[in-house]
Amino acid sequence: MLEDIRKNIEQLIARYEAEKAENERLRQELRTCEETGSALRKQILELESEIETRKLTAAFSAGAPGPEAKEKIDTLIKEIDRCISYLEEA
Repeated sequence: MLEDIRKNIEQLIARYEAEKAENERLRQELRTCEETGSALRKQILELESEIETRKLTAAFSAGAPGPEAKEKIDTLIKEIDRCISYLEEA
């Protein structure tokens, strides 16, 4: 009977150690996935910015500014005005 209890304790300890190692592996995998996700979100933002720049460049290089260029200019002016008003409030 005592030997059975000893075997059960050894099995429980072995299972605990295995689960502990698996838990650490999964935590490391999660950290890796989070880092990858963060890097991909940053890359998406950079690519979106590049797309916007290319659209603006294409709109201006076509000669007279078209509706897209005018809309972008209006948006930029509004954003600049908003920033100036924030600065004046401070």
